Amino acid sequence: MITQTTLRPGQKGTKDLAKKYGDRLVCVRYKYDKQTRRRYTTVELIEKEIAPDSAPTAPPAPETMSPEQRLGIRVEYWENDVREKVKAAGGIWRPRHKLWEMRYEDVIALGLEARVVGDRIIEP
Repeated sequence: MITQTTLRPGQKGTKDLAKKYGDRLVCVRYKYDKQTRRRYTTVELIEKEIAPDSAPTAPPAPETMSPEQRLGIRVEYWENDVREKVKAAGGIWRPRHKLWEMRYEDVIALGLEARVVGDRIIEP
């Protein structure tokens, strides 16, 4: 199928759908199938909206963490020296999360607090 047209709410061709779906409507697309020679009308809707105050929070304060707690650390691929330090400290690469997993005390020892992502890693 080929998407021929994408329209925003309020444009010509979206009035009825805008009435039907209201503020949840993001866009209307008209798709064409050359084999069957049919036109399909699709809509993109907002399913769920989350308030900013319920977004993921920063890692817990240091006084609430045990030294053995495992944390996810972001290391960019070009930062070879940082990656080698993390590996030497016993860091474990978690490809599913694209993060290094380390103990909290090792994170502090290497000064990587700013690289912490979330408050713990889900085991594979």
